[in-house]
Amino acid sequence: MGLSEFFQAHKKVALAFSGGVDSAYLLYAAIQSGADIRAYYVKSAFQPQFELEDAKRMARELRADLQIIEVDVLCNTTITENPLDRCYHCKKSIFSTIAQQAVMDGYHILLDGTNASDDVDDRPGMKALQELSVLSPLRECGLTKIDIRRLSKDAGLFTWNKPAYACLATRIPTGERITLKKLARIEWAEDYLFSLGFTDFRVRCVGDTAKIQVTSSQYDMLMANRRYIVEKLKNQFASVVLDMEARDE
Repeated sequence: MGLSEFFQAHKKVALAFSGGVDSAYLLYAAIQSGADIRAYYVKSAFQPQFELEDAKRMARELRADLQIIEVDVLCNTTITENPLDRCYHCKKSIFSTIAQQAVMDGYHILLDGTNASDDVDDRPGMKALQELSVLSPLRECGLTKIDIRRLSKDAGLFTWNKPAYACLATRIPTGERITLKKLARIEWAEDYLFSLGFTDFRVRCVGDTAKIQVTSSQYDMLMANRRYIVEKLKNQFASVVLDMEARDE
């Protein structure tokens, strides 16, 4: 089954939209197939501002129907305590909110951008999606991340080469309490590295230390900017270290 056939069978759908590669292509494919689709972006403390801007830009370029919902994930102590299954509780909260709003708007089928490359057995959040009967067309149609990037490039979507991005909460070690202050300084540090031209990296918060992880191809760039990065990040962190395990290893 291809996406066009999927949308022939599901002509009115809601989409949990992140503005990333997968959900952007899914939104494009739905519109191209003539489906009645409404995209829902959840704004929370776990999402950086640039993700919202990308989502809004993609919606404008596709002339898509986008609704932004604010969710206070930090009011849920089960989430902020940051257990091993934090992603499950967070996904359950966010997707439940989207599903409720979508039903109120007349959309009874909810989609997400999980693709055929995603390891569903190793993602606690997938359990929440299954419990809420969320459909994953990209996965159902056998489309891998490589396929989606290629198709997105062919379609002229600016997201085609956008690096994978996990929420800010993933930068905080399991068991360490998540706070707005920690999330804000992580976003601030990553915004600074973005401004220097870094891509596909993480700034992890370990206690009061910023641990930077980049791809091996950007090690030289990191070393060339080392002094500036350390000086800048020490405005918010007691120390700055480099994770010697590259993101592409």
